[in-house]
Amino acid sequence: MKLLGMAAVLMGSVAISAPAFAALSEGVTAPQFEAPASLGGKEFSFSLAAALHDGPVVLYFYPAAFTKGCTVEAHDFADASDAFKAAHATVIGVSMDKIETLDKFSVSECRSRFAVAADPTGSIATRYDAKMPLLHFATRTSYVIAPDGHIVLAYSNKSPDEHVSRTLAAVQAYASAKH
Repeated sequence: MKLLGMAAVLMGSVAISAPAFAALSEGVTAPQFEAPASLGGKEFSFSLAAALHDGPVVLYFYPAAFTKGCTVEAHDFADASDAFKAAHATVIGVSMDKIETLDKFSVSECRSRFAVAADPTGSIATRYDAKMPLLHFATRTSYVIAPDGHIVLAYSNKSPDEHVSRTLAAVQAYASAKH
């Protein structure tokens, strides 16, 4: 019985430490949404449908504003914002934080370079299979959505390290294929 208990603990710790995988597959249609958002501390209503009229959308979910990994990821997206714009891509980060928190985060950590949207109920994260089970946080999951609404990249990993490079490569490949 003791061995069985140890095995259960080991399996649980493996499941907790394993990276999460985006459940929405490449090629499926991305769920449409509108959400309160902030860019440079100024609030507006973000519409995925409207953003897709301008080109691909990089939709990235992150657990919580002002946490270590989420700050690193926001800085990385801000640093790469000119490259995303050159590929005609819109970047939008989504967390389950309140819009008041994101007003500050959009200025300090996003450096007023891209918008972040509030999903305080987790309804958007749930539709994108980017909500942590049993917890009130989003997973670290990034999607690239083509203007036709189909997902061309889905990437999920607890580490913020490769989210920007993978999404940028996907939008650049999309832009190259269209020219």
